[in-house]
Amino acid sequence: MLENAAVAQDSLCFPFESPPSGGTVRLAENLLWIRLPLPLPLDHVNCFAFSDSDGWTVIDTGIYTAETQHIWEQLVAGPLADSDIRRVILTHHHPDHVGMAGWFHSKFGTEIFATRTAWLMARILSLDVQESLTEEGSEFFRRAGTPAELLAKLTVRRPFNFADHIRPLPAGFTRLQDGDQIRFGNENWWVRVGHGHAPSHLTLWSEDSQMVIGGDQFLPDITPNIGVYVSEPDANPLAEFLGSCEQFLEYADSRQLILPGHQRPFFGLPLRLHQLTASHQVFLERIRQRIRATPSSAHDIFDILFRCPIGDGEYGLAIIEAIAHMNWLLHAKQAKRDLNAEGIWMYSSSR
Repeated sequence: MLENAAVAQDSLCFPFESPPSGGTVRLAENLLWIRLPLPLPLDHVNCFAFSDSDGWTVIDTGIYTAETQHIWEQLVAGPLADSDIRRVILTHHHPDHVGMAGWFHSKFGTEIFATRTAWLMARILSLDVQESLTEEGSEFFRRAGTPAELLAKLTVRRPFNFADHIRPLPAGFTRLQDGDQIRFGNENWWVRVGHGHAPSHLTLWSEDSQMVIGGDQFLPDITPNIGVYVSEPDANPLAEFLGSCEQFLEYADSRQLILPGHQRPFFGLPLRLHQLTASHQVFLERIRQRIRATPSSAHDIFDILFRCPIGDGEYGLAIIEAIAHMNWLLHAKQAKRDLNAEGIWMYSSSR
């Protein structure tokens, strides 16, 4: 399909224009790129559909909304109407990727494939419904340095609930593990698992063509959100992400077409992996310089990590990423932290 595409070694290449929201682009005879809307600042998610004699295989499903369900109904009656939806493969557990998986299973009997951790995370979070911020959640935000006025809003506001954004998942699934092979779209695919953005994030590497399904592990123009959550406040997901980038370099080739969870398919994965690693190293060095000069909270380093002001709607994703960078420095013994009189972790240089 794109065997002769020339790829510059010092830049990424984008061979396709984005489809409209709810629309499709045919990337190959048996491959559709589907773009679904999201009610979020990042306003879209990519799904991909591969056909073969066995039927359609859908990669990720979008978040559950009435609009998303309507779009899928139109797709199933239109470009996907020539064959059954045989399987759904989930790259990771976030609701913009798993939200409609239960709908496919209940409507079509579709088999669902995922890593065990992704499946269990989705199932557990779908059962954890909270009407208000928990005591642990309030402490998590306070210790990160969340301003008192915003923390008061978060305390009375209904928090994000996973269950609000996904259709109920079935009790069972088919597990994929690192090193497995699966066949769909008339090709054999190697399973390679990454970490950092989400635990046990699935990526799929074609054995028969230069194509990689990257989910949110490989994004071309933005860095995947790397976050620490209240469930594991001392986790070090940034170390896991950087380690995964290094491991994936062994398999990456600039001729591979990368199918990402957001934005456009691209060529140039080796370069992109180096860019992702370098950008986080730059952030970490700037944070090191900051805390050498002034003890700082996670909230205090927003100006280092983000190019624009963070509103209330994006605050949750921003603060968990800030904590992830502070935790990396803690685990690397390049920072220490102390609780101040207001109960905020203040980080300073350990050197």
